[in-house]
Amino acid sequence: MDLSNAWDYCSQPHPPNNLVEDDGRRRCDADTWEGAGPLMADGEAGDASVKCRENRRRRIEMRRFATVAAGEENLRKRGDPDDPDAPDPEPEKRIRTAAAGSPPPPAPPSAVAPAMYSSSSSSSSSSSSSSMLGAISLPPSSSSGEGRSRRRRPPDRMEDAVSVRPGFFRFPDGSPLHFFAVFDGHGGAHVSALCKDRMHVLLAEELAAVTATATATASASASAAVASASSSSSAGNSEQDAQMTEAIRRCFGRMDKLAMTACACGRLGSPPCRCERSGIKSDIVGSTAVVALVSRSRLLVANCGDSRAVLSRRGRAIPLSVDHKPDRPDELARIEAAGGRVIYVNGARVHGILAMSRALGDKYLKPEVISDPEIKVVERTAEDEFLILASDGLWDVLSNELACDVARRCFEEADPAREIAPLHTGIDLNVMGDEEEENPESEANCHLAAALLARLALGRKSSDNISVIVVDLRRV
Repeated sequence: MDLSNAWDYCSQPHPPNNLVEDDGRRRCDADTWEGAGPLMADGEAGDASVKCRENRRRRIEMRRFATVAAGEENLRKRGDPDDPDAPDPEPEKRIRTAAAGSPPPPAPPSAVAPAMYSSSSSSSSSSSSSSMLGAISLPPSSSSGEGRSRRRRPPDRMEDAVSVRPGFFRFPDGSPLHFFAVFDGHGGAHVSALCKDRMHVLLAEELAAVTATATATASASASAAVASASSSSSAGNSEQDAQMTEAIRRCFGRMDKLAMTACACGRLGSPPCRCERSGIKSDIVGSTAVVALVSRSRLLVANCGDSRAVLSRRGRAIPLSVDHKPDRPDELARIEAAGGRVIYVNGARVHGILAMSRALGDKYLKPEVISDPEIKVVERTAEDEFLILASDGLWDVLSNELACDVARRCFEEADPAREIAPLHTGIDLNVMGDEEEENPESEANCHLAAALLARLALGRKSSDNISVIVVDLRRV
């Protein structure tokens, strides 16, 4: 029996097994031939070809329906760009980008530093308070390559924050205390942003509490204090240092508890937030903190994490903090005593995850990762030049000495007399009044030093966010 017409309609000879398609062309399946029977006349062959075409048409329609349904499902998941009521497909990314507001690395420093300074300055500071510092934050260099970042963050995500609060607190004698801090976030930006907004407030509350207690105690023993006033100045300074140290420890403890109750969406406190960004997405977020308090006679630096503070004194770089790394012998012993482990994965890490042994937040790594800061108090001298606070994005590629040399060159070239004069007599931030004159050159020098250090770190292929604060101590 001649079945050539049936084979021709199917485009290719139908094999004995059930082969559905070949190179995009449909064939009749075995059921069609079974229905046609082993022997067919010419009319029966025509009926078989009609069934073949119907089956092929049905398959095409089914494929078209499946494609349309899949497209609608994908569109529903992504959100219709033409639908004004559709949810934002990437709210977290857009919010973070808008909050960071960081320009791309090629932007000139002059366009970056003023913006960062204005956003980090205290609104209550006087107009002349900006003349003694510069602050800048930059994302890592895009040329460093994706995946090279120590914490594997996207290369353009800014998780650092800086806080500059001149005169945020005043002692009973009227002398001001200045607050400078760098916060290097990891896992997200909401803890570092929270520290920027709240830490100086908490610290002011704790300082007010200890100061009030000390004042009450001093009033109760006023007669004894008068009798021994000639020999109590050093003891009074030591007592004040102890009070400030205790206030800082309490502040860090409160800040850590606040960070662990914070959700990435911005909600604080109990009950826990139930949004899509809560839970593990918030529990894995933390931040370092290096805080410098500058008074008339003291420098007090508190550090928790691997950000760093370095003092330049008469041409020498003096570190005022020590990085909290998991492989530091004392930190390693503490972590193991708490039941934790230090695993070497691209460097020493707590449980193979976090590359620092102390931080604010990081709820899922408690109690191995603690928030207790190491505090150092230094008496100020006439030889103090400036103070540099920066995140590890700078210190990973620049030594303390090189950073101080670069910053010092910025000041000396603009003001050669600084090398000779022990103290500049222009502006004193300890007397913040209307009679002070602004010194734009000093402000420009601080901004230049901060921007130059950040750009130098970018040029050395730093793979982390970079935040730098330079404080001119001869004007504080």
